[in-house]
Amino acid sequence: MTAPGTIARGFGRLRAGLPVVPPRRRKVYLFAYGFLAPIVALFAFLRIFPILYTVVLGFFNWSLVSPDHTFVGLDNFANLLSDPNFQTAFLNTTIIALGTTVVSIVLAFFVAAVVAYGGGKIGGLIEILFFLPVVTPLVPATLGWRSILDYQHGLLNAIFGVFGIPNQAWTTDPTLAIVSVIMISVWAQVGYNMIILLVGMRSIPRLYYEAAAVDGASTWRQFRHITFPLMVPILLFVTVITTIQAYNVFTQVFVLASDVQGAPGYLVPVLVYDIFQNGFRYFNFGYAAAEAVYLFLVVIVLMLLQFRLFNRPTD
Repeated sequence: MTAPGTIARGFGRLRAGLPVVPPRRRKVYLFAYGFLAPIVALFAFLRIFPILYTVVLGFFNWSLVSPDHTFVGLDNFANLLSDPNFQTAFLNTTIIALGTTVVSIVLAFFVAAVVAYGGGKIGGLIEILFFLPVVTPLVPATLGWRSILDYQHGLLNAIFGVFGIPNQAWTTDPTLAIVSVIMISVWAQVGYNMIILLVGMRSIPRLYYEAAAVDGASTWRQFRHITFPLMVPILLFVTVITTIQAYNVFTQVFVLASDVQGAPGYLVPVLVYDIFQNGFRYFNFGYAAAEAVYLFLVVIVLMLLQFRLFNRPTD
């Protein structure tokens, strides 16, 4: 029999507009929250706290070899805007991110369409070949690419030589080095994008295409009015993920610019590489933290623009 106090509390919650939670369900909620609490606390400690601490650190002038934390306000952020190294790194990173995102998504969309609608028996083989770079560690893969791009003995220059094209300095010329980083980044990213897009294309009911074909719609009209509109949410996800990864490019630059002994060079300065240099080479952690905050803000702004662009109504 229900106690009068329990009934009174239930009516009180109803008058307050709050849902009445049965005692048994309340125990289930407490049990679930109890299991989630350690995971949330670990996530906050490993993810949220470092981000907040980086933002705070950007307002201080602090070196790893010195215990002093001198508050400098917005000086680090202001100095970065006039720093030619930061400007060059930001420009190079934007070029690499733009090239990687556009090329990898266009190529992945094309390959996914071929596999989804005309892959036949070799569709599985195509998926494996394109996905292998995704599971390949990037450091040894970049070392292999550095051999391929070698000026004297590289495979790519050897292929160009067959057609009478002179050797290109893929890893020593600053402009070609950016192209090399984009090639490696696309090679490493296109397989992941292709799998995600392929799953989306296979989830579109064939009935839509059959109905469009009966109405006389061409392949292009089917793509424009069926495939592309239904793929917009997946394209948004792929674009956001690729942009984030492209703006965090580091391994390719670090490995390509290293000499035989592994000493890092400074051929293609990018934002993450510049943060690494300021923090772990010059021990200027406040300056590096401010640069990391700028990188975070740039990625967030681009994500918001992409959400706004892909959420526009389509015909």
